[in-house]
Amino acid sequence: MHVVIFMALEKTRKKIDSLDGKLLAILNERARLVHKIAGEKKKGGIPVFVQSREQEILDGLAAKNNGPFPQDSLKSVFAEIFSASRKLERPLKVVFLGPETTFSHIASLKRFGSSTEYAAVDSIRDVFREVENGKADYGVVPVENSTEGTINHTLDVMLYSDLQIVSELYLDVHHNILSKHPLKEIKKVYSIPTALAQCREWLNKSLPGVELIETSSTAKAAETASVYLNSAAVASRLAAEKFGLNVVAENIEDYSQNTTRFLVVGKEASKKAKKNKTSIVFSVPHKAGALFAALEPVAKNKVNMTKIESRPTRQKQWDYVFFIDVEGHVSDAKTKKTISDLEKRTTFLKILGSYPSE
Repeated sequence: MHVVIFMALEKTRKKIDSLDGKLLAILNERARLVHKIAGEKKKGGIPVFVQSREQEILDGLAAKNNGPFPQDSLKSVFAEIFSASRKLERPLKVVFLGPETTFSHIASLKRFGSSTEYAAVDSIRDVFREVENGKADYGVVPVENSTEGTINHTLDVMLYSDLQIVSELYLDVHHNILSKHPLKEIKKVYSIPTALAQCREWLNKSLPGVELIETSSTAKAAETASVYLNSAAVASRLAAEKFGLNVVAENIEDYSQNTTRFLVVGKEASKKAKKNKTSIVFSVPHKAGALFAALEPVAKNKVNMTKIESRPTRQKQWDYVFFIDVEGHVSDAKTKKTISDLEKRTTFLKILGSYPSE
């Protein structure tokens, strides 16, 4: 019986080996075409990272995929193929809000893959500065969380930066208990304040009376838990791998729909994709009904506004700017007219980027 099963396995494995060989040949043929495209891109001044093109490929493959290969896994596989292909054209450097193993790091890996050079910096302002100074090609910053709201510092920096939003991505945030000890031996839990807050119900129920200690990052929490006895961290799986910890409990967040939106910023404007979003910031005169009047073209032209946020300018007391996201690309006639009409009703207007939307 075992011999029959073994022979059947060997026969199937040989078929898989044959397919793997064909996949390798196809990947190398694709790489040769990438080299050819790299030359054409260089002549035309086209950037290496073109999110609209990558999204077009993914959408086409997803539509053709009848299974059983999972759609999510298909995206992950091709994200790495894209990453390796970009490296063949020209190695990219991406900077993110650090340190390593944080969710900004995970978001960067999700968008740019492992064949990319990464650098962690200490602040959102530093992310923008590194790209502005040409020390990095792109920067990845968080802009809003589904449970905690907008990251205001990102908006404040975007207001005065010349960088463009070139891409967005959403990352499901899952918190885990990382430790070298079982739950019953844990006496202290380290993490950032927001992570502890997002897991408060689970911590109270599963680790009652345990001391909660705030750290500067989830990475620092994991590093600390790897050193001290009877301690744990609320952090990512990536942090567990880096600091040699076990995932003692996973997905401990109180709300399962905990998602963070990230923005990719760079110097080049994005090309139009199948689905697009445009981010705008503007200010209005100090008079009754000014904001309502300014936004009237959005409704009149039937443009869907997906977000609005106000922030003080910090230049004049009680002076505010408004950040909005609308569906559509600046090259669309409807979007272009809306922005033109909006500009006539505002005292200041700036397009922060027009880019593929998820």
